[in-house]
Amino acid sequence: MALSPTDVAQLAAVDTARAARVLSDVRSATLSGRRAPVAPRPVIEQSWDRMLRGGVDPDHDFRTGLLPREEVQRRRESSELRHVLPVLREGLLSVADIAHHIMVVADEDGRVLWREGSSPVLRKADGTGFELGADWREGVIGTNGIGTPVVARRPVQVFASEHFVRSQTSWTCTGAPIIDPRDGRLIGVVDVSGPLETMHPATLSWVDSVAKLAEARLRELHQSTLEQLRATAAPVLARLGGRAVAVDRDGWTAAVTGMPYQSRVGLPKSLSAGQRWLPALGLCTVEPLAGGWLIRAAEPGPRGATRIVLDLSQPRRWSMTVSGGAGTWSHELSPRHAELLYLLALHRSGRSAAELADDLFGDLGRTVTVRAEMSRVRRYLGGFLEHRPYRFCEDAEVEVLLPDDPRDLLPHSTAPAVAGKRLSRQAP
Repeated sequence: MALSPTDVAQLAAVDTARAARVLSDVRSATLSGRRAPVAPRPVIEQSWDRMLRGGVDPDHDFRTGLLPREEVQRRRESSELRHVLPVLREGLLSVADIAHHIMVVADEDGRVLWREGSSPVLRKADGTGFELGADWREGVIGTNGIGTPVVARRPVQVFASEHFVRSQTSWTCTGAPIIDPRDGRLIGVVDVSGPLETMHPATLSWVDSVAKLAEARLRELHQSTLEQLRATAAPVLARLGGRAVAVDRDGWTAAVTGMPYQSRVGLPKSLSAGQRWLPALGLCTVEPLAGGWLIRAAEPGPRGATRIVLDLSQPRRWSMTVSGGAGTWSHELSPRHAELLYLLALHRSGRSAAELADDLFGDLGRTVTVRAEMSRVRRYLGGFLEHRPYRFCEDAEVEVLLPDDPRDLLPHSTAPAVAGKRLSRQAP
């Protein structure tokens, strides 16, 4: 009788060995191009497709080097994950040790920063490269319980031969991403792993629940620090006239006076005291506060001509420079933001969220992703970017610097609109 992917998961709960044999047949058939006896689960099938397109070798375990201990320690000290380790330990370790599992915590780059749990399993993990400082990105190690949740942005259990690389098929790994509740940024993954026979279907919901508790703890800590900053800033703001805002080191607003409240002010990566240009507020005076900054905005004056230069001339480094009456500032662009701003430069009359979704993904329905990214762009572009539809402000002069070789125009991009422009520039 044919099994469905769901049936295999249920079978694994009662007959681990048989489920492992079925999945081994599925893996072998899929990798050889034959019809598999059971379709892989969608999240696994999508991961395998990425591995095949990326050229990951399923039969040989290639690894990057371990991070030095000093770098592991530096990452630990700078990671938000350090604040939630007690939550993860309390929620996972006692059960993991009894069940012959280990808990592994990795950062957003897939690097193992902490690992704890059953001593015998830790020794076995050494043989599979599950060591401190190891690189468990999906594109390096194949489908696994750390790298795959990073890409999928959801909890994933990888059982037996659902692992893409053969050397990992004697393990079961369950990982859940940990998201910074302030801005939706992925900060790491918590994973519970063990030998094949320790697999349990409830592990997925268990690990996901503890990851959610960790995110709740981060939310509590953030609110607590903002309350402390608010208490410090309140008497200062009460004495000031004009527009001012107190923000934490990441730009989150604690208190405001003389201006509309906004939850976050976009700050440059390296902010220092003095007169500064901030996209959301214009020319400002920045002063340090305990735990943050006091930002006093200059009174708005006549707006001068603005010139925006979108520099896409380098294959792997893109930036935007804004020049106007209040000075000049630059911002390095992520690949996605470079795509979006290039499309808006092509369409000065503006693009709706649906049109940008079609431009980027060939899918009019991907508007949630577009709106989230455009919200991030507006944090640093401020009033220079209008919406409904999204467009550069009318009085801005926009120039795009393109690479000499058309093939170097955003070479990472698979967006249909960008690929079309790349091809049109190559045409004789």
